[in-house]
Amino acid sequence: MSQDNALHGRWAVATYFFVNGFMVGSWAPQIPLLVARFSLSETVLGLLILLFGVGAVIAMPLCGYLISRRGSRAVARVSGVLCACSLLGIAAAPGMTTLMLALAVFGCTLGGMDVAINANAVTVERRLGRAVMSSSHGFWSLGGFVGAGLGGFAAQHWGHLIHAGLVTAAALLLVFAAMPALVDERQRAASSGARFSGFPRSPLVYLTGLIALLSMMPEGAVLDWAALYLRQEMGASLAEASLAFTFFSAAMALMRFAGDRVRDRLGAVTTMRLSGLVAAAGMLSAGLVSSPLAATAAFAVAGLGVANMVPIAFSAAGNQPGISSAAGMSVATTIGYSGLLAAPSLVGFIAEHVGFGPIFLTFAALLAGVVLLSNLVRSADGIAAEPPAPA
Repeated sequence: MSQDNALHGRWAVATYFFVNGFMVGSWAPQIPLLVARFSLSETVLGLLILLFGVGAVIAMPLCGYLISRRGSRAVARVSGVLCACSLLGIAAAPGMTTLMLALAVFGCTLGGMDVAINANAVTVERRLGRAVMSSSHGFWSLGGFVGAGLGGFAAQHWGHLIHAGLVTAAALLLVFAAMPALVDERQRAASSGARFSGFPRSPLVYLTGLIALLSMMPEGAVLDWAALYLRQEMGASLAEASLAFTFFSAAMALMRFAGDRVRDRLGAVTTMRLSGLVAAAGMLSAGLVSSPLAATAAFAVAGLGVANMVPIAFSAAGNQPGISSAAGMSVATTIGYSGLLAAPSLVGFIAEHVGFGPIFLTFAALLAGVVLLSNLVRSADGIAAEPPAPA
């Protein structure tokens, strides 16, 4: 594959990251409306969001296997189309049963697409011989910023159905536009024997997945609960409440676009350590302040820290020696996204009894734990240029 084609593939996978983040960000303003439509308590909402996590965690190992058989490009194409359409099912759900099914499908398509695009980004890194994972995740955060920022306005003024329809149309347009340029690693996997053959035996890849989990749980908490935190405990309007995740995503996007250069200069371990300290400080502040403006600023600081933690963990998993990127990425994303499986119901249950403030303080402690484990992501610095695939 030529360098020009690899560069086109780099922007194609960046577009897919944007779409995935855009769908997640568009889900954030739907949450308070969902609570109002179905009169949900925090506990019930947490259990519903649990289905989102179940769908994601079920899809991820399956997609790791499919990637080894068909390549990340094929899996990204199919999951991208399905993901673009999935929010509409939630918005159109007439009752609790269909809502539960729609949430599971939403999680499944998001999770499957996530594994595919992260594996594809590892392939792009190898083709170019340099890091692109953080900036790829930057496009995810940019998508989340756009989805949450415009979504809060659209949902409040035009309702949940029109909002979901507009999101679907925009996402499909981007998916089909970028689809032809996605790179394919299938020839290399077949020729080198680096197929997915079950879960790896090395404990290091599972510990790397643990880092991803501890990094993603606070991110999921801001996505699922920050709007309710500002709205219910601080009296913010719907539009103001949606700004928490909007500014969190904006801060993540800005830092992630600089993250590849920072990582190349400081190394993955030091970057992870500093990122964990900043993220912990932001979450600690978010749990202690008492105004929507201060909380939004604190979430933005947390976003600056969280920004490069997940990309580094995923890059470390995808570059583990002795295993394929599909196997490493499947393990890391499955363990990481299990945070989205466990955290929502726990947060909802605890918030009903003690409020959201103590929860964000707990997440600050988890992020401090990542600082202690940062030496485990050293393999993220092991990117090497990949020779052209055989014809």
